[in-house]
Amino acid sequence: MKEAYIRFMAPVISQTTDKLLQVVDKKIKEKYERIHLMISSPGGSVFHGLSLYNFLKGAPVDVHTYNFGSVDSIGVVIFCAGSKRFSVPHARFLIHGVRFNVGGNASFDEKQIEEHLKSLKIDQQNIARVIADTTQKPVHKVEEDMNNRTTLNPNEAKDYGLVHEIKSSLFPIDADLSVIGEIIGQGQQGPFQITIPTVQAFTRSEDLDYGTF
Repeated sequence: MKEAYIRFMAPVISQTTDKLLQVVDKKIKEKYERIHLMISSPGGSVFHGLSLYNFLKGAPVDVHTYNFGSVDSIGVVIFCAGSKRFSVPHARFLIHGVRFNVGGNASFDEKQIEEHLKSLKIDQQNIARVIADTTQKPVHKVEEDMNNRTTLNPNEAKDYGLVHEIKSSLFPIDADLSVIGEIIGQGQQGPFQITIPTVQAFTRSEDLDYGTF
C-alpha cells in the first residue's frame, strides 16, 4: 500500500489548512491509498476546521489521524476525520464550546447579533454532531462536555471513543513525510510564515475573522 505521512503542528487558520489541502490533493493525484495525519494544534477557525474535516471524510483516500502532543478545540474535529485514530501516551485533548470575541471598535445592530448567534449555534451543533458520530455518544452528552470545557488524557480519550489505540510510534524511518506549519514559538514564525495567535483567541464573525473553536 502506498502511504504518506503529514505532520501538522500549527493553529487551524487559512494558511495552514490551505497548505494541508494542497498536500492531500497532491497525494491523491499521486495515487496514495492512505494518509497518516499527525496533529498537534491549539485549534483555531471553525470554518476551516469543519471544511477540512468534511474534505478528509469525503476524499478518495483512507485517513488515519494521530495526536502527538495536544489536540484542542477544532483540532479535535479534524482528528475525528480518521478512520483509525491514535494518540501517543503523553498527550491531551480539549473539547469546549464555540464563542466569538468582539474587539476594537466593532459594532453590531440587532439583526447582525441574531445572525452571529444563529451561526454560532449551528457551528456548535455541527461540532457536537461530528464528535458524537465519532464516539457514538449522544449529541446532548457531547454538548454538555463542550460547555464544561472537558480535557482528556489519552486513556480517557480512548474510553470516550475518540482514540482507538495509544502508542508511541508514529512513522517508519523511510516514511514519505510532509511538514506543515511547524510552530517555533509564541510570536515567531514557522516555515510558512504563520503568525502565531493566542491559543484562546476565539472569534466568530465574518466582520472580524472566521469563527474559531
